[in-house]
Amino acid sequence: MRISEKDVRYVAGLANLELTPEEIGRLSKDLDEILGHIDTLNELDTSNVQPMAQVLHDAAETATLREDRERAVLSNEAALANAAQAGGGYFKVPKVIER
Repeated sequence: MRISEKDVRYVAGLANLELTPEEIGRLSKDLDEILGHIDTLNELDTSNVQPMAQVLHDAAETATLREDRERAVLSNEAALANAAQAGGGYFKVPKVIER
């Protein structure tokens, strides 16, 4: 798959990024190489590979996950206690979409 500079400009616009022509050219090349690697991976036969259900499987004593316990819910007031601005029970943030 070929990624065009137009595609890179479109995605950069969605992310609200301003890219130089050099960056657009480099990113176009890099993204094209990444998709080439994915195409290579898609050529592999994985029909006999069992899907992984759990990475940690039976590693009880070495598992890095904490025990799942029921706890008291954080109150709205506590959640907003350190907010720069709050109102109506919500965080207030500056508008970031200007288009």
